[in-house]
Amino acid sequence: MFATLRQRFRTWLFRPQISSGTITLDQRRIFILPTRQGLGFAFVLLLMLLGDINYNLSLGYVLTFLLATTAALTMLHAFRNMAQLEVRAGRTDAVFAGDSAWFVFHFHNTSKQPRYQLTLRDDAGHRTTFDLPAQQSTAVKLAIPATQRGWLCSGRMTLDTEFPLGLFHAWSYVQFDTRALVYPKPAAPLPLPASSAQDGAGKLLRNGDEDFAGLRSYVVGDALPRIAWKAMAREQGLQVKQFSATQGRELWLDWSQLPYADTERKLAMLTRWVLNADAAQLRYGLRLPGIELPPSNSADQREKCLRALALFGVGGESLSPPTLRATLSSKRERGVEGAPLTPAGEGLGRGQS
Repeated sequence: MFATLRQRFRTWLFRPQISSGTITLDQRRIFILPTRQGLGFAFVLLLMLLGDINYNLSLGYVLTFLLATTAALTMLHAFRNMAQLEVRAGRTDAVFAGDSAWFVFHFHNTSKQPRYQLTLRDDAGHRTTFDLPAQQSTAVKLAIPATQRGWLCSGRMTLDTEFPLGLFHAWSYVQFDTRALVYPKPAAPLPLPASSAQDGAGKLLRNGDEDFAGLRSYVVGDALPRIAWKAMAREQGLQVKQFSATQGRELWLDWSQLPYADTERKLAMLTRWVLNADAAQLRYGLRLPGIELPPSNSADQREKCLRALALFGVGGESLSPPTLRATLSSKRERGVEGAPLTPAGEGLGRGQS
């Protein structure tokens, strides 16, 4: 309970604003407090000062104030290690549930001085530490576990440092509207639906004159124009060219074909079928309650189907992991297997805001 109250107080006190562009860290965004080592160092300086006063030690005064000046300079360097850094969010690729989404943030150091021991972390404790060369840009990746399908937000990020001596902790909050699309976790390997296979699954090849399909050995009676003269010139023997044509048959991945009552189980099986059909280069389509994607074997068909499965029953809204988990749980309690995508979720592009 104390941790929750502290988190709410920090959120109310600092109130980081969500940005879609570049954030520049200035004096209004950077906060500094002494660390435990810094408080201990201050306590030692206080004892030294009391001893100097009590025994009237001139050299003791020199040492005490020299160390105090060093501590003050340490605080200045901690601030300068973060001041005027420019941060912007990069592109985040879609992942499957159970994997980690790699959020990319681009840091640009405009100063002639390098920056050291910077740490980027989220509220859940995932972190990465890096250095920034002088007057250069660096892409920093932070891995956040994707436990549920749908949209995964990066949330509020904390950039902090204790450089150079660890006496002061300087930090700043940044929050971007970037998010990653999380596909359902595929089920275990299983064959494509048998009912569709009986009707003719996917793309079948038959003899024809459209596409070159390879070479075979010469058989008496083969037409002379089909002989591969170049192969014969390379002393590969007498061979004949083979051609094929695509026979138009389609595979439908249909929600109604699945006997399972659990929504997530059905989505996992459909995800596995989409991956299998794409690997086999089949012409396939997807049917969900309220959603129908026509059969295709184009380059983006896999992404369209996986996106529809990821947002099925969730919609296009950007949800943090706790909110998304509560939404899915409430739908299962009401016995709702799914709902059509909202207009905001009907776009079938990449999982990036």
